[in-house]
Amino acid sequence: MTSAEPVIIVGGGPAGLIAAGQAAAAGAPVVLLERMGRLGTKLRLTGNGRCNLTNHAGLEDFLAHFGKSGPFVRNAFARFFAADLLAFFEDLGVPAMVEEDGRVFPASSDARGVTEALARFARRQGVEIRLHSRTARLLLDGPRVRGVTLDDGQQIAAGAVIVATGGASYPQTGSSGDGYRLAEQAGHKVAPIRPALVPLAIAGPEPGAMMGVSLRGVEARLLLDGQELARGLGEMVFTHYGVSGPLILTLSGPAVASGTGPAVEWTGPGRLDLSINFRPALTAQELDAELRAELEQHGRRTFRSVLKTLLPAKMVEVVVARTGVPPGKPGSQVTTAERARLGTLLHDFRLTVAGHRPLAEAMITAGGVDTREVDPTTMASRLIKGLYFAGELLDVQADTGGFNLQAAFSTGYVAGRAAAALVMGGWQGT
Repeated sequence: MTSAEPVIIVGGGPAGLIAAGQAAAAGAPVVLLERMGRLGTKLRLTGNGRCNLTNHAGLEDFLAHFGKSGPFVRNAFARFFAADLLAFFEDLGVPAMVEEDGRVFPASSDARGVTEALARFARRQGVEIRLHSRTARLLLDGPRVRGVTLDDGQQIAAGAVIVATGGASYPQTGSSGDGYRLAEQAGHKVAPIRPALVPLAIAGPEPGAMMGVSLRGVEARLLLDGQELARGLGEMVFTHYGVSGPLILTLSGPAVASGTGPAVEWTGPGRLDLSINFRPALTAQELDAELRAELEQHGRRTFRSVLKTLLPAKMVEVVVARTGVPPGKPGSQVTTAERARLGTLLHDFRLTVAGHRPLAEAMITAGGVDTREVDPTTMASRLIKGLYFAGELLDVQADTGGFNLQAAFSTGYVAGRAAAALVMGGWQGT
């Protein structure tokens, strides 16, 4: 195999684009195959269209957000981490900004600019980009990859192939799970895929009544038969089907793992509840003192009217109904027991989890190519010479907040550089 044979990149998302550009920058001929009619279709949607590039957290804190996936991505982060990524985009004319919670976005808050900058970088390095080109199969010769076969039957020879097709969420963007099929063709194990960072469905009509209410700085706990599975602090929003937002997406992993289905029916054992604390900074005594002061200050107002000074308007009727306090009762006449019920609700507002939204609506896909069969220093297959994997296709998942996109960029960078080194150095096998 000669250095004239290209590195083929399968997938034009964040991992594929940076892998293509880096492989070409290292001197290798590169062909990028994208099944859609444009590059980075899913990338353009990330961060609600703002593109949460990475996170300002230090390395150890960053890795902690990956759980059991942390040790695998450590090597990739050692090669190309957040500071490297931001310098890279700065050079491409895409400066970044760090928000208070550590999330990093392009200063323009426009994911399209990120995608277009990556595409320009790849083209400038000489990458040949072929759109509407779906890879049907890998061309294998024993323990080696020799290229790919496209849907139309065309075969393209290669010195190395990087599969960076993404997961299976948002299939309308091209993330249809093709990479899992290619990995299995090469003999790789693929951990069962499932939704991750996915909104939760809530039983009953209350979420619909509060639809659109966005809350910051609240604490949420996931409880299975009263036993805490997970907790977190952050932002959430009520939707017509239940709850979403960064806090809920982070808690969704344990919910999916414990048996929720992609519907409105709980299929796991026991009862799964979401407990929301709207005033996590206050003790029960401090909250009671605040409520007593509000009710005394506005003693002539109705209970409903007083609650409007404490809660978003759409939440008031739901909370009033749960307390059992007559909505027209003057604040000065609210009893100690009634005030206590209100305080309990504000610290422990329970909702019954009915399920989760389907994989198609998940931010990322959990599961994927078994990382035990991938060299973490190069992203190379341990089974097939010249085959590499990068991005969401791997069985690597993290919390929301820019962590997953950084992993896509880092693994793509490493795979691109390693594949180029193989191609440019010539075939070392027999």
